[in-house]
Amino acid sequence: DSVGEILLSLSYLPTAERLTVVVVKAKNLVWSNGKGTADPFVKVYLLQDGRKISKKKTAVKRDDPNPVFNEAMIFSVPAVVLQELSLRVTVAECGEDGRADNTGHVLIGPAASGMGTTHWHQMLATLRKPVSMWHTVR
Repeated sequence: DSVGEILLSLSYLPTAERLTVVVVKAKNLVWSNGKGTADPFVKVYLLQDGRKISKKKTAVKRDDPNPVFNEAMIFSVPAVVLQELSLRVTVAECGEDGRADNTGHVLIGPAASGMGTTHWHQMLATLRKPVSMWHTVR
């Protein structure tokens, strides 16, 4: 049930206790209402034990099924809680009424499965270096 793919880059800087998530780009996005195009944007939620503790979002890209965002989001994360955190990256579209319609999302972190866990572990294994990976949006 893929609704597209998203390229994300993760890096953690232990000295500054900073988690950087770069929303690079998305491709082959499929819109929930079946129309050929939409105005996509991406929301990144920082979750602790399933609760949202922080949220940031990208700019809206008009009429683009393959948007390039290249936006970095910086979260302040103490190293001691890093193992309890997950990221939920939601691709959404701006509806005509101005409300956001969620298209799909990706879960990254210890609570995820497959690529989401792999990406998180690679980030932890290569601290201070950005690790980029494509994820399937469902």
